[in-house]
Amino acid sequence: MPTPHEAETQHSGPEEADQPPSMSRHDAVAPPAATLAAPSRNPCCLCWCCCCSCSWNEERRRAWRASRETRLQPLPSCEACTAPSPEEVRSWAQSFDKLMHSPAGRNVFREFLRTEYSEENMLFWLACEELKAEANQHVVDEKARLIYEDYVSILSPKEVSLDSRVREGINKRMQEPSAHTFDDAQLQIYTLMHRDSYPRFLGSPAYRTLLLHGSTPSSSEA
Repeated sequence: MPTPHEAETQHSGPEEADQPPSMSRHDAVAPPAATLAAPSRNPCCLCWCCCCSCSWNEERRRAWRASRETRLQPLPSCEACTAPSPEEVRSWAQSFDKLMHSPAGRNVFREFLRTEYSEENMLFWLACEELKAEANQHVVDEKARLIYEDYVSILSPKEVSLDSRVREGINKRMQEPSAHTFDDAQLQIYTLMHRDSYPRFLGSPAYRTLLLHGSTPSSSEA
């Protein structure tokens, strides 16, 4: 017959066996130093796809935003254009091409698009025109990435409407940007403005006023 002390020991045995072994502070193993180190920068990261938050990407973004005003703002040249003649204003109703080839026409049409909350379509088209006129490859790289960030990225508030085929083509070409990286996208947005916004522009009060007075609202006020 076991003694009371032996009975207590036998009773507590199974419960202790069910408990996980305790670890003293001397048994704890510190994680390797490599796991605590900050991840190194990856210079090969395709940061224009907006899926990376590495420090290299952030530095580039700050540099692009700092120079945005001087590199992708074609509106001042349109505002400085001379007032269109009545003949020129009437020609805008003949074809969308004539409207888009006229600096004054683009300016007026852009103001109309702003009222429809689709000004980004004209901004994107103008940015692509500026990119195609650039010969310096370094500047082409910078502008192409900025255009992607501003108008193609799904994270941008100024994202334009492009189908999946065109987007896939842009993503492939962005690996080696060129002055014609966005040609398919530019054509698609041009067609969208032609079919969707242009007919409404011709029937808008702004255009009817131009037909009557023969000058842009900004020129009349000046």
